[in-house]
Amino acid sequence: MLDEKLKEQFKAYMEHVTEPLVLLACLDDSEAARELRALLDEIAALSDKISWRVDEAADSTVRRPSFSIQRSTEAARIRFAAIPLGLEFSSLVLALLQVGGHPPKLEADVLQQVQGLQGDLHFETVMSLSCHNCPDLVQALNTMAVINPRISHVVIDGALFQDEVTQRQIMSVPTVLLNGKVFAQGRLGVQEIVSKLDQGSLRKDAAKLSARAPYEVLIVGGGPAGCAAALYAARKGIRTAVVAERMGGQLLDTMSIENYIAVPQTDGPQFAAAMEQQLTRYGVDIINAQQVQALVPRAKSADAMQLRLVSGGVLKARSVIIATGARWRELNVPGEKQYRNHGVAYCAHCDGPLFKGRRVAVIGGGNSGVEAAIDLAGVAQHVSVLEFSHALRADAVLLQRLQSLSNVEILTQVQTTEITGDGQRVTGLKYLSRPSAQSHHIALDGVFIQIGLVPNTEWLKGVLELSAHGEIVVD
Repeated sequence: MLDEKLKEQFKAYMEHVTEPLVLLACLDDSEAARELRALLDEIAALSDKISWRVDEAADSTVRRPSFSIQRSTEAARIRFAAIPLGLEFSSLVLALLQVGGHPPKLEADVLQQVQGLQGDLHFETVMSLSCHNCPDLVQALNTMAVINPRISHVVIDGALFQDEVTQRQIMSVPTVLLNGKVFAQGRLGVQEIVSKLDQGSLRKDAAKLSARAPYEVLIVGGGPAGCAAALYAARKGIRTAVVAERMGGQLLDTMSIENYIAVPQTDGPQFAAAMEQQLTRYGVDIINAQQVQALVPRAKSADAMQLRLVSGGVLKARSVIIATGARWRELNVPGEKQYRNHGVAYCAHCDGPLFKGRRVAVIGGGNSGVEAAIDLAGVAQHVSVLEFSHALRADAVLLQRLQSLSNVEILTQVQTTEITGDGQRVTGLKYLSRPSAQSHHIALDGVFIQIGLVPNTEWLKGVLELSAHGEIVVD
C-alpha cells in the first residue's frame, strides 16, 4: 500500500520513536478491513518499535474497521476509524511519533493550557481523506490527547462510515463532536480549540496582547499579500506583526497551486506553512486566531492607531496595512443559512466524499464552479451545474473536461431562488428560468456554492471609504 519512497520516509520518522507501541485493531469481513490489515502489516514491518494485533476484548460498540495507538504501559487515547492514507497519512505518522515519546511542538503556554483542561473530554472528528482542512484539526486533537490523559480522540472517515454520518446528520467536514455533541466545524489548531474550551484563556491572551508596545507596522491579514508586506518590512529592520483570523487565508482552502511563478505545483496549506516559517525567521510577530473588530484612527495626542480585537485585546501600531482578502460569496436566498453544513457547502474537496452516490448541484460556472463539478462527478451520482449567464465562464480546458462527463447536467440562464429542505437537511433547490420566467425544482442532497468572493471589510465601515462592493477606495 505504501510506495518505496513513502516507506523510506516512514522508517526515518520512526527512528524518533522511543517507547514501544501497540496498534490494537478491530476488524470485520469487509474489504476496508482487509486494506487496514495490509496497512498495519506494512507499518509493523518498518519499525521494531511497533507491533499490532487484533483486539479480542473490544465490545460491539467499537467501530469496525478501526485501530487504536497506545504505549504498552498506557490505555489508548487515539483511535483511527479510517484507513489513514492520502492527506491523513501525515496524521498517522505524527500520532505514532507523539504517542511513541517524541515531544509535541507547542509553545510552553499552550502546552500548559492543554495540560490544565479539566473533565473527561472525548472528541470525535468526522473527516474525509481528500479534505485539506482536516489533517490540521485531526493532528491538533491527537496532540491534545497525548498531552492530557483525560482527553481522547477518534478519527472517523465519513466515507467509510457513511451510515453513521447520515444518522448523525453530519454533512460537512471536518466536524468535531465533544462528548457526543457538535463542538466545532472547519479548520482549527490547538490554540483555537483550547480557547473554545477555556474562555479564561481568551481573557488572558487579550490582556497580554494589550500590554504589548506599539508596533511600527501592523498587518491585518495572513494571506499572501499580508505575508509579503510583513516580509518586506521585517527585512528593513522594522518591528512588524501580522494579526490574522487564520494564517494562510484562502490558501488553506486551495487544493492545488499551479500558477505561482517558478513553483510548478504545490498545495495551499503547504504554501501557507512555508510563508509562516519565512516570517518567523525574520522575527515577525504572528498573532494568529484573532479577529479584528475595529480600527481606531490615531488621536491628535497619540502616536499610534489602535486595533480592537473581538477577544477584547487592543493592539497599537504607528502604521497599519490592511490585507484582509475575501471570503466565499453567499447566494442570500432562503434556506442557504439554515442548511449550511447540512447540505449547503462551499468546498467540494472537503465535503464531496460525504455525497458519494447522491445528487448534488454546483451553483456558479466560473473556474471554481466547474472544477468543483468535475471533482464531484467522480463521487456523486449526478451533478447539476447552474449558471446565471448564458454560458459557463470557465477556461476552455475545464469546459471540455466537464462536457465529457456523462453524469453532469449544465443549466444556463437560470437564477437560484431557494434551497429547500425538510428542516434538518437539504432536499433540493428552486430556480427560475430567465428566458421563460418559469420556476423549477430539482431534488438534491447537496448544494455547492461557487459564485465568487466578497471583501472582508465590514469592520472598516465608517472609518475608511468603501465602494458599493465593499472594496477600500484608495487615492
